[in-house]
Amino acid sequence: MEKRSLTALGRQQLAAARTAGNGRSAHTVYGGHEHTLRQTLIALTAGSALSEHESPGEATLVVLQGHVQLTSAAATWDGSPGDHLIIPAARHALNAVEDSVVLLTVAKPRGAS
Repeated sequence: MEKRSLTALGRQQLAAARTAGNGRSAHTVYGGHEHTLRQTLIALTAGSALSEHESPGEATLVVLQGHVQLTSAAATWDGSPGDHLIIPAARHALNAVEDSVVLLTVAKPRGAS
């Protein structure tokens, strides 16, 4: 068994995002190419974004800190601490309204890139 503090990791990643030119920082909490499940903690400074990109497949986002907007051509969803957002199966973007930390969970079939 392993235990990690998402709160502490979020603080570390947000500090890294504040010094990064693009205002972002990420760390894989669990998973990788050999796993079906992958969880990534993402920190974004206010005004920064993950620009529009394809859906990674079955995925969710949990807002740990801050305020984000998940947008697609069809809708916009606001996320605040404790919110659980289901990522649409379409192109989408994630924008940080304020300094934010989110946990992205993606399930991919084994062998998928």
